[in-house]
Amino acid sequence: MITPQVDPPDLSDAPASDEELMQAITDGHHAAIGALSRRHGRTLQKVIFQILHDAAEADDVLQECLMQVWREAGRYSADCGRPLGWLLTIARRRAIDRMRRRCAYSKAKERFGVYVEHEPRSWLRDRTEADTSGPDMRRFLESQITRLPAFQREAIELSFFRGLSHREIAAHTRTPLGTVKTRLELGLRKLTHCVLPLRGKV
Repeated sequence: MITPQVDPPDLSDAPASDEELMQAITDGHHAAIGALSRRHGRTLQKVIFQILHDAAEADDVLQECLMQVWREAGRYSADCGRPLGWLLTIARRRAIDRMRRRCAYSKAKERFGVYVEHEPRSWLRDRTEADTSGPDMRRFLESQITRLPAFQREAIELSFFRGLSHREIAAHTRTPLGTVKTRLELGLRKLTHCVLPLRGKV
């Protein structure tokens, strides 16, 4: 049996309603998510920026919101209110989640920075030779970093041991800024669980 093709809604003439756009997104029409973004993107970005106060992060979170809308449009119900209210709820939750991760990242960065400042930065130049003369803390820190996934390890080394900013790391690795921040967050989250119990030994 041949399944009839459903034509996408005409978005070029009379503006479709938000409800029609949501249905079109549910049906998998890419033009609809673009139309929804053009209509409400600035509003969502303002809400996100009010929470994060960072334009680059607001852009990242907005893209995350649109991706979530694309994946979960079928969950929207008119019984829950107008589509814009649903979109704003997603935007606020995403922004708050990013803020929480940022705080966790800052704390992890501070803790990890204490250990970096107490150890010579030259120890990463050659990780293949065993260092029996260095302190136990240095060897412990080295072993934990080498266990990180390659991209997270690279981000940590460029940030802490070469002093590159997030944007410089993004340019150096040809990686989106948001991805660099995520790699640092994930890497530091893993490292802080390892070094936190040892803070009193520094």
